[in-house]
Formats: sequence, structure tokens, C-alpha cells
Amino acid sequence: MTNPTDPAVDSPGKPNLTLQCGLGDSTPIDIAAPSTPRTPADEGKEFFLSERSEGEAPIRVYEFKLGADGGPSKEGSYIRLPPAYTPYILRVSLDAGTPASKNGVFKTNFPLDGGAFERDRFTERSLPTDLSKPIRVDLPISHAGAFVYWVEYDGDAPGERIKGREGYFNVDPILRVRARTSVLSSELKPLLPSEGGAKLLPELVNLPLDALSILTVVSKWMGRISHWKVHFQEASDRGYTMLHWTPLQERGMSDSPYSIKDQKKYDLSVFDTPVDPQTASTRMEEILRIAKEEYGLLNLTDVVLNHTANNSPWLAEHPEAGYSPSNTPHLTPALELDTAILEFSSSLSGKGLPTRVSCQQDIDTLMASFADHLKTKQLWQYYVLNPEEEKAALTDAFLSNAIIPWTGEDLAGKTVVDLANVVRSARLIEGEGTLTSRFVTHVDGGVSAGFIKAAFPKLGNDVDALAQAWARVVDVLNVPLYAEWEEDTEIALDSIKNRSKYIRLDDNGPKLGEITKDSPLVESYFTRIAPQWHSDPGTYSLANNGWLWNADPLVNFALPPSKAYLRREVIVWGDCVKLRYGSGPLDNPWLWEHMTSYVTHSAQTFDGFRIDNCHSTPLHVGTAMLDMARKVNPDLYVCAELFTGSEEMDLLFVRKLGVNSLIREAGNAWDVQEFSRIMYLFGLGKPIGSMDEACMTSVEELAPPFGKGPTRPCIVSPLNGSTPHALLYDLTHDNESYLDKRTAEHALAVAGIVTFGYCAVGSVKGFDDLYPKLLRLVEEKRQYEVAGLSDNSGISRPKRVLNSLHREMVIGGYTEGCVWRDSNYIVMTRMHPVTQHAYVLVAHTAFEKRGKERGPFKPSELARTRAKFICGFAIEILSHEGLPAKLIDLPEVPVEQKNLTSEPHCSFGPPEYFPPGSIMIFETQLEQVDLELDKFCKSDAESAFGGLDLVDLNVVLHRADNEERDITAGKFGVYDIYCGLEGWMHPLRHITRRNDLGHPLCDNLRRGTWALDYVVSRLAYQMDDFPNLAAPVQWLLDRFDRVKSNAPAYLRPKFFAIVMTEAYKAARRAVIEQCSEFVSDGHDFTHSLAMCAVQMHGVVKVCVARPTAGLPHFSTGWARCWGRDVFISLRGLFLATGNFEAAKNHILAFSSTVKHGLIPNLLDSGRNPRYNSRDSQWWMLQNIQDYVKMAPNGLMKDNGFNIDIYVDWDTGLVFGGNADNCGTWMDKMGESVRAGTKGTGAPIEITGLVKSTVRWLDELSRKGKFPYRGVERSVHSEDRFVTYGQWNDLIQKSFEKHYYIPLDPSEDQKYILNPSLVNRRGIYKDVYGSGAGREWSDYQFRPNYPIAMVVAPEMFDEHHALHALRLADTVLRSPLGMKTLDPSDRKYRPNYDNSNDSDDPSVAKGLNYHNGPEWGWPLGYFLRAYLYFDTRVGEGKDDPTTTLHRLHRALLQPRNHIQTDAWAGLPELTNENGAFCRDSCNTQAWSASTMLDFLEDVHEYAKS
Repeated sequence: MTNPTDPAVDSPGKPNLTLQCGLGDSTPIDIAAPSTPRTPADEGKEFFLSERSEGEAPIRVYEFKLGADGGPSKEGSYIRLPPAYTPYILRVSLDAGTPASKNGVFKTNFPLDGGAFERDRFTERSLPTDLSKPIRVDLPISHAGAFVYWVEYDGDAPGERIKGREGYFNVDPILRVRARTSVLSSELKPLLPSEGGAKLLPELVNLPLDALSILTVVSKWMGRISHWKVHFQEASDRGYTMLHWTPLQERGMSDSPYSIKDQKKYDLSVFDTPVDPQTASTRMEEILRIAKEEYGLLNLTDVVLNHTANNSPWLAEHPEAGYSPSNTPHLTPALELDTAILEFSSSLSGKGLPTRVSCQQDIDTLMASFADHLKTKQLWQYYVLNPEEEKAALTDAFLSNAIIPWTGEDLAGKTVVDLANVVRSARLIEGEGTLTSRFVTHVDGGVSAGFIKAAFPKLGNDVDALAQAWARVVDVLNVPLYAEWEEDTEIALDSIKNRSKYIRLDDNGPKLGEITKDSPLVESYFTRIAPQWHSDPGTYSLANNGWLWNADPLVNFALPPSKAYLRREVIVWGDCVKLRYGSGPLDNPWLWEHMTSYVTHSAQTFDGFRIDNCHSTPLHVGTAMLDMARKVNPDLYVCAELFTGSEEMDLLFVRKLGVNSLIREAGNAWDVQEFSRIMYLFGLGKPIGSMDEACMTSVEELAPPFGKGPTRPCIVSPLNGSTPHALLYDLTHDNESYLDKRTAEHALAVAGIVTFGYCAVGSVKGFDDLYPKLLRLVEEKRQYEVAGLSDNSGISRPKRVLNSLHREMVIGGYTEGCVWRDSNYIVMTRMHPVTQHAYVLVAHTAFEKRGKERGPFKPSELARTRAKFICGFAIEILSHEGLPAKLIDLPEVPVEQKNLTSEPHCSFGPPEYFPPGSIMIFETQLEQVDLELDKFCKSDAESAFGGLDLVDLNVVLHRADNEERDITAGKFGVYDIYCGLEGWMHPLRHITRRNDLGHPLCDNLRRGTWALDYVVSRLAYQMDDFPNLAAPVQWLLDRFDRVKSNAPAYLRPKFFAIVMTEAYKAARRAVIEQCSEFVSDGHDFTHSLAMCAVQMHGVVKVCVARPTAGLPHFSTGWARCWGRDVFISLRGLFLATGNFEAAKNHILAFSSTVKHGLIPNLLDSGRNPRYNSRDSQWWMLQNIQDYVKMAPNGLMKDNGFNIDIYVDWDTGLVFGGNADNCGTWMDKMGESVRAGTKGTGAPIEITGLVKSTVRWLDELSRKGKFPYRGVERSVHSEDRFVTYGQWNDLIQKSFEKHYYIPLDPSEDQKYILNPSLVNRRGIYKDVYGSGAGREWSDYQFRPNYPIAMVVAPEMFDEHHALHALRLADTVLRSPLGMKTLDPSDRKYRPNYDNSNDSDDPSVAKGLNYHNGPEWGWPLGYFLRAYLYFDTRVGEGKDDPTTTLHRLHRALLQPRNHIQTDAWAGLPELTNENGAFCRDSCNTQAWSASTMLDFLEDVHEYAKS
């Protein structure tokens, strides 16, 4: 069966992006080739512009979300995408209003608009500018390669453009091979080639990278090219799909395939008769074509970019291609040291020294003598200053009057040591550390003359005395330089000693023989290629390549400041000269042209590259070469082995080079646990029962990515970022055999385990044949034996089955797996996620020599599953050398059928004879598979949940514990946070995105059906109160009953997740569809805030009113419903979301409770309402005004209530409140003494609300829509009728004078204030006219004035207002809200703890509630005010987007919080700098409401 996400067979309706011809005709078919060749990108564009074809499958869309700064997360910095069998879409999305969206431009070097790929040519897509809607950019992907992207956007400074972090996406190549029949018979028995098993078929199939089975071969051991077909047949019969060829080029003198003599010539020795290079190339290409077309074997070769053979003929003509002292001068002393080793090695017998090493004493003797020899070379001269030359240069400067006066610090009287320190700190020394020549380190004579003259003024012009003084300074300067030389020499000698011991004495070394000039003490670091005896050795002595322990792969160890060659730290390859590319082609034109020609020709010939020594390949070289290779072969497969020692560094190479697979080695595992870990990391695929594909994908309509063309259906899948794909080898060609590393028997177990990995797999010729030892690439002269599948072919028959099954399982879509270990056993399972058909491998590992006992193993128990034995093998090693060996076919292993826990089970385990190294394979099939269960669970959710109203949806989606217990009389509570769907979705989002099947919820679901029963039962119980729940209850019941009946326990988490996810999506859609256009067309943050309206608006029995102030603290009882909270929240949660009926009902409900002009602050269901606030009624009046303006037909009839307040009719300001009254939201009533945050004056927010109300009433009155013109009042003991217009004018006239605190103290006389109480200027007072003894509270800087700015902006001087807002932005704004008090205020206490019972009166009983803790809801008013004033007189006056983007930055943390917090809301308050506050409601109505208010303002602003 084909995996729809990684298809192996062409789907109908797709363009023919990769042209294939019939196997009977090797000539490519020419289809009207245009004059300008069409590229894959052109074909992809053409596809999206063309009309849909009949039967065309939905387009795949892979969506990746960027961060606020336009860059990917660390884990998302690399994305691996599937082959473009059919063009698809990479969708890049980011949240609206994030910094990166400010005039943002998405850039990538993928040729989105067609044409050929060029690394430095970028296509741009402008990001949408609507801040109210999600930002998406759809990128049509049509071909393979490695690509980079980033977002560029406006910064804060004028004209500044910011480049976001780069991200990378690699598209897998399309590989196609001949199809094959199954390797198993209909009775599940392995078939040999003669029996038709795994027979090659004429048609071609797409081969995903995971289906690759690669065999490494060394051509020089394959005999003549005419004999290669038998090797092809053997590899094909053994189930391989690709041959990895070590380099086929002409080899250098060492005969190593990796020491290439001429990159443009194939090895002529493989041909039967002498041929010229061109004929050799043609015949080599032909034999590789035969391997591919006749034997189903793709071809991959090593590409060696780092070095060339030391006898490459072109080196003498182009010595600049290597590193020499001539072009890399710091190598000069390293060459001298290397020459000294050669001299010493050729003189041993004359000195009476041992010429053969037989013991450690010989090594010590030789090294002691060499150390003496090295001293004669005086290499210290490359480090230090020459005192005599320094004195001479100084003297010459005096005599030629070339003194450069010293202008630095006073030097007179300083010691010689101090003077030396000044010389160093002033950087007067030239040439230090360059090592380019002897005594290159020096100080300019004119500089030293001026310096020493200033240091010794008493010496006057006595040149000799001054020269001697300078020499003393030079002696001090040389001290650390001599020390550096001594350290380098010590390290070099130690390296030479260790290396000589390894190559001449150690048992695991090559044990080289006599020491001579041609076989020196240690390998030479330089190849000397001088064409003539008099040629310059500095030009024709080229550094050999090698590697360093723990080296930074990004640092070229042949370039300064590296001293690796001088310190003899390079593990050198004496047969290879390191190539010098420079920074680009201009630095070495011939070499770049030569190597580019080599690479492009190889890319035309082969299907893939293995980048040899990739970690030492300069990144810019590898990138450029692979770019050129992909131009001639866009579907080139690239793999590499990296030894960087860092996953992060590995990823850097993968991203930059476009490496498709990183080579991993199973042989690195030292025990069962480590092997299991390797297989889990690189070969698991997805765990069995994975949910991401089922739960995270969505079906949508795809708009034409080019603006033209048809709309297409699409399937959208989110991306999390990728890890590098693995090519997992059981054994590589340069590693010791398992006989040497573990045991010979272990090989079969490793082969089985590796091939059951969902990844590309590889092996080396000889592993299947059980070759006992590593074949040395240089020394080995024998040729391969072709054993086929014969009795003496080692484990080739099992390997044929394993390789074939590996290919069949990947192509068939067996994406899910399990790795399980038990004692010395590893069990690998590969399962198809739909059919539940699986193959199981049981492998008995043999990491160490043990007896032939089976050992402990717990048999596999599989519920509702039938199993059948396929085959099993063991090997008997007949010699401790590893060969010969006997392959044993295990007899049929019976499967036991039994009943456990009322369900049928099958059980199987190893037979009695199952020695270490054995494997067996079973087929399993879940019985009575419900193939339609997935589809059924996803069906009809819209109709089931679409009929629910918002109160019903509160029951379905939310309900805190106390709410649920209240309405169900204690029968139901919560599992975690909410009883409804939102409570389940918090863990499920993580589980489904990461396939975290080890989560406790999954364990709970596997153990039983309690969660399923709970979800249905709690809703069914409440159907009498909420009859609309009948439809969702029945929908859930139908699906869960079918899951219980048809899904085994291990799949229960998956299907529970599918049902809950579909239900949640349908319920959430039902909410959004009942909301206003502002919400329904908005982005995710708007939607999540709108969900809070449903969260807060539910029914409980003990409280008549529905809204709660916050959860969980205000869920039920007397504390649920607060007048002030309702009316601060009503605009955002009800009016902005379009729930006008609920808004009206709440206004009317509270209007009915008016008493003495007040409404209750705490309603308590009407039983004991508390009329203890003086701002609640003003908030209600503001809401009535908002309702009238926002709701259709919103003008309500007069309800005839009057408001009894105290007004200062000289100013129009409203005063009131007392010590026992919670006058405003900041006047908390404590248990001991009052918090004391506001006095009895006129709070600025009430003044703003009053101003807004009387202004509005005046407008209504003038239009005849309100029957009252004003109020009857006693003003200065005289009854007067004050119109609303007059009242409005009084406030307007007096406001700034009474509230503003000017920046400039000289302006204080214009305002009513006491300068001695001013703490901060350029702000507005929080209160005007606090009572006696509390006058200081007027001047506190708090976040209340933005409320007045929003409801009555006309009161404020616009420039004053904007300055105060900017101050609030820097002083008061916090991550999730606003500080309730200026941190510079002496009463500032930012951390709230209601349980504090200390003797500190400022915090006891939580009385610092509003003296520093950071409340959420004022943030919305601050943002609204800032938007208003900044677009009028600030940065946004000329460009409003500047303001909008600035303010949207303040939304980043609230947005992240609501999306990640389990309560799915915004908290009531936080402690200092956004820290969690345990006494806060986790989700608060007004916190979400005012944020919706701001976003609705933005929406309306954009519309206007």
C-alpha cells in the first residue's frame, strides 16, 4: 500500500517532471524541446497555473510557523521536505503584527517563479500587511535541492532593515528504480530468484530515501569491468537497490581509491584491453547504466574535494593548488621541521641509532637524539625579535633622522618590564606569530627610537646607550616568545613520539619496518614535487592532508593562526596533498575549474554522491560544487559521514550542503541499550499509534500561489522542524569487522535490526559473506569472491529477505515502528498505520561471547492479532577466526493462540535453539480491522456541534471544577483543568504534535476506557438543562462505542485523540461562526481571546447570572459575579464578539438592581448585593454607550434611574467614596486594614467615564433620543439646572489643570499641584483631591489614566498624553499586563501573596494587591490609548503602521501565554516581571476582554 505522504508510484494528473523511458530503449525521448530548456521550477509553475485534471489528488501543503522575529526556532532551523513527485506547497506563516511583519519581505533562493536555481539569486514575496488576519506565504515546491530563506523587515530606526535568522529547507531527490515482485510467497515463505522472489519488473517506481539499501564496493577488488555483471547480479539478488562505489578514478601511488591521481580519468586498469580516457569514460558510463537498468541498482560514488594524490601530474604545473610556504608562509618552519625529520631518518645508522623499533627504549633513544638534532635548526628564530637587528634598526633611525615621536603615556621612570608591557599594549610589535620567516617579529626602527627616547630622556641623544636600553626591553619582549617556541616544540616532539610508537611499535598499528629517508620516523607532512633540482622548495613543497582530533570543522588547519603542521598535530595522509581553494574561484581559477569539471561529470554519471571527508571540506567549496552538480542532475542524492562531534555542527553541514542523509553506524553500539537507542533515534519512523497525521492535518482550499490559476483542494500538515535523515550502516568499508569489535555471530543480528529501521540502510561487500577482517584499502590486493546466495555465502540469504522486506515495507507505507529490548534481545516492529499489518523481527544480539543458550525472553503477547512465522536464521561459526561459518535455517516457530482478559491473544517467542546472533521474522495482522474507523471518527462533527449556542458551548468546551460540581450536584469534576474539550486539548496538542505516546494520558487510555466514558457521561447528564447537547452526545457516543469495540488498546489513544480533536475543532468553529466579522476574519489570537468569552459565560445553579470574573477562584457562589468586572469585560467579550443579546441582558439585569444611583459591585445572585463601589455604575453607563454604538438597533429605552453623586460644580469632577468603601478597582477591602491605594478624591478613570457619559448624553439629548437635558443640582447653595453639555464643558476646561504634572517645573503655576509631593513628571495624577493625610496618593504613577484617554480622549492635551503613555510603556508595562504602581514609588511591592500573615503592613493579607503586582486588563486600555494619540501626534501620524507594529510587540507574550497555558486564557495578574502568582485567577474575564477591545480598534482602524 502506498503511503500518501511519501508516494512511491506516480499519481494521476501530475506533470511528468522526471522523464523516464522504457527499458527496451536506452535513448531518451525528445518531446519538442524548446530553445530554452524548461527547468523543474518552470514545470512546477505551469502545473499550478494549469486547470485541474480529472482525478487530481489534493495538493499537499506543509506549513511551518516562524517566530516573532521572522526566524525559525532552533529546532525548526532545518526542514526536510519530501520529493516533489507532484508539486506541493511549503507554507510559511507568522502571527500578524509581529515585528517581522513590518513591511516584511520573505526571501528565498528557491526559484519560485521558475527558471534555474542560483544560490545568490533570491525570489521575494511581500508579507500581507493586514494586522487583523493571519500571515501566510505559499511557496510552490517542484524540485530537489538545498535552499535558504529569511524574512527582512523594518527596524525601529528610520531606514533600518533587519534580516531575520536564516532557515533552511532541503527537498529530497526523486529516485526511480525498477519495480520488483514480493520476496515472499503467498504462504509468506521467502522465495529465491529462481522461484520468482523479488523479481525485477519492467516498470519504474519511485524509491523514497528510506527504501534505499546501499552496498559499498571497491572497484579494484571486482576484477575487470567485463566481470562486473556477476557482482551486479549478486548485489541485486541480495536485495540491494544502490551501489556505493569508492572512487573509480585513476589512483595515486598508494593505490588507495581516495588518493585520486587524475580526477578526470577513470582507472584504466579495470579494462580488459588498453583504452584511451574518452573510451574509458564512455564504457564506464555504459556499465553503470547496465547496473541501473538491467539489475535495478542505482549508483553512488565518493566525491573527494579535499585532496588529490601526491603524485597527481598536474601538481607540478599548478603548485598553487596546494598549500606551500610560498602561498601560505606560516608553513615555512613546519616544512623545516619536516625536512629535519627526513634528514634525521636517513642518518640513523651513521649515528649508531636503532633503525628498527622493537621496544619503548628504542623510541625514547630516537626521540632524545632527534630533539638534539632539532635544536640545531634554531626554529626559535621564527618567534622572537633579534636584539642585534633591533639595535641596528634603532641606530639607523637616529642616523637618518627617521625617529617617530612617542605620543602615548608618559614613559619616563618606568621599569624595563613596564616598558615591555606598554610596547605590547600599544601593539608596536610587527610580524609576531606570523612565523613567515626568521626574525619576522620586529619593531620598526623609527618607532623604537621614539619610544626609547621618551622612556630615557636623561640619555639625550646617546645612540649607543639608547640602543642598549632598547635591547633590554627586547629581551623582556622575547621571554613569552621563547616560551611559545618551547611549548610548540614540546608539543611537536610529543606528537612525533606518539605517532612513531603507533606506526612502528603498537600492536594495533601498521608496524612499519626499517627507518629510512623513504620511510622516515613518522610520515612526512609535505609532498616535495620540485620538477628540477634547483626549483624553489617553498613553492614545490605541498602540505599533505589529514585530520585533527576535536578540531573545529569550520577552521582550516592549514591556514594561520593554526599551527597544526608545526606542532605535528595532523594525523596525516601521506599520499594526499591538501587542496587550496581560497575564498572563491578568483583565488585559484585553475583548481576551481578542474574540480568543478570533475564534480559535474560525476553528477551526470551517478545518481548520488558520498562526500568524502565532508567535515573537513570547506563549506563554501562543498556548497559551490554541489550547486554545480545539481544543475546537471537536480535529483542527485547526497550523503556524508560527519565527525564534527556536535549535532549542531552536523546540522550546519546538512543545511548548507543539502546533505540528504548522514551516515550512521550500528557498529558504534556497545550494548543492547545503546543499539536500541540508535534504532529509536534513526530508524523508528513514527511510533505505532501515531496521531500527527490523523489529528494535525486539515483539508482546505488552496488559493493559486501565483495569483492566477484554479483553486485546488489541499491537505495542510504542520511542520516541527527536522532532524537529518539517516543512512544506517551495519558496517562501513573503513571499520573493523564484528569479529574484531564484538563477535562474529553478532553480524546476523545487526543485519536484521538495521534493515527493520525506517531509514536508508547500508552495508559493505564482505559483511554478508562474513569476511573475518577489515579489508585495507591500500594494502589489500585480493579480489572479491562472488558467492551469490550459495551455501558458503555467509548471511546473504537472510540479507536478501531483509533488504527486500525493507524496500517493500517503506514503499508500502509501513511508517510506524516499535523498538523493544529484553535482556539480550531487540524486537523491531514495522506496521502499516491503516491496515495494522506488520512484520516483527526478533533478534538475539551477541555483543560478547556467550554460550548457545537462548537466554531469558518474555514472549510477545499481541491482543486480537494473528501471527505467522516467516523465517528464522542462526549462524554457527566453525572457527574462532570467523570463517568458515554455517547458516542454519530455523524450523517453523509455532504461534500460540490463547484468551487473556476476555480477548484473544497470540503469543510467540524464540524456540529452544536460538543462540546469540539468531533472528526470526513474523507477520502479524490485527483481526477485524475497522478500516473506516479513522474516517468515521472524523465525520459529521460540524452537524453535531453546529447547532449549539454559546452557553451550550461553554458546557462542551470548558467548565472549571467547581462549576461542574455545582451544576451536576457533585457528580462530575475535572481530570485536570477543564471538564470540557479544552481541558483535554491542552495535553493532546503536545501529544499529537510530538507523537508522545509515553504521556500519562496515553497510558491511562491504554489501560481502560474511563476517559471515553467520562466525556460522554458528563454531557449526557446535563441534557435536561441543555437539550441541545443531545446531538454532540450522540455523536461522541457513536464514535467511542465503535472505538471500544474495534480498536485495540494500543490504538485507543490515537482514536481518542482523533475524536476529541475533531470535536474541539467543530466546537471552536461553532463559536467563531457565531461571532462578529472582526472575530471570524481574525487571526488565531483573536479567536483564542473570543473563546474566553465562552469560557466566562456559563450557567451555574447557585448563581443566577452567567458571567464569571475569572477562573478558578470566581467560579461559583457569592464571588462569581462582580458588577465592575462585568462591565469592564462586557465590551470586549460580548460587544466586540457580536454577542449583543447577552450584553443587553446583562445591562438590563444590573439596571434592575440600581439603588441610590449605584449598582452592586458584588451581586451574590441578588441575595446580598454589595453596593460598595463608586465606579461600577460609570462602567455600566460606558457599556450602555458602547452597546448603543456597536449593537444593531442598540438604543434602549430610558429606565428612569438617577445617579446620586457628589459633584464639584466648579470643575465638574465627581468625588466620593470613604474609608469603608471599595470606591474603584484599586480599593481592595482587606481582612485587617485597608490597602490604601486610593482616597476619596476624583480618580482619573472615573473622571474619564463621567466625561464620556455626559458628552454622550448631551449628544443624545440634542438629537432628541434622550428625554433629559441635564440634572437639577445645588450649586453654591443655589438650585441650578446643569445641562449635560455644561457639565461636559466644565470637565473639559478643568481637566488638564487639575490632573497634569508638567515636565518643566517652571510651568507648575499653570496647574494645581504641590511640587513637594511630585515624584515623577510628565504624567497625569491618579486621583485629584484625596483626603487629608493622603494628598501624596494623588501623585502616584499608576496605569489608570489610559482608561480616561480611551473613553474621553478629548480631555487630554495630545502631546502631554503621548509623553505620559511613552513613560508608561517604559516604566509600567510588563510582560502580561501593567504594573499597578511606579517601581520608584516607596510603596511599590510587586509580589502578591494573599496568605502572607507577617507583621509587614504593606504586604500582610495581600494588601499590596494594587501596589505593584502586574494586572492584565489595564494593558488593553494602554494599547488603545497609545494607538489613538500616537497616530495623531506621534510616530504614527505619517505612517500608522509604525504605531501598530510597536503596539503589537506588546501582544507577543500574551499571545504566547494564551496559546500555551492550560487554562487557555490570560491571568488576572502576575507578580514581578510576569512571574506566576498563585493567588491570581489563571484566566480572567477583563484581561481577555480589553485585549479584544484593542484588536477590535485595530480592525476598525484598518477598515477606515
